[in-house]
Amino acid sequence: MDLFKMLGQFKDMQGRMQTMQEEMSQRTFSALAGGGLVTADVDGKMQLKRIKLDASVVNPGDIEMLEDLIVVAVAEAQKKAADAMQMELQKVTGGIDLPFKLPF
Repeated sequence: MDLFKMLGQFKDMQGRMQTMQEEMSQRTFSALAGGGLVTADVDGKMQLKRIKLDASVVNPGDIEMLEDLIVVAVAEAQKKAADAMQMELQKVTGGIDLPFKLPF
């Protein structure tokens, strides 16, 4: 394969990846825990954007349960974002496995 053609394809893929990352950062991924009592929203960069708590889950006598529900909701929302990023990455690379890990 022509080296210049390969470099051009890499540059094109790099541009598509950057566009995809920008688009993903605008998306919101939500997850519920405790039957919907806790909702966590993260963006495509897996940054926590919002926690919503049902008033019934706020019990001063059981803070640990609330903490656990928050952790579960955030982790699930981040997993959804990571899975979506992986799917988009597969589209950009044409299903080719990259020889390195990306930081998301």
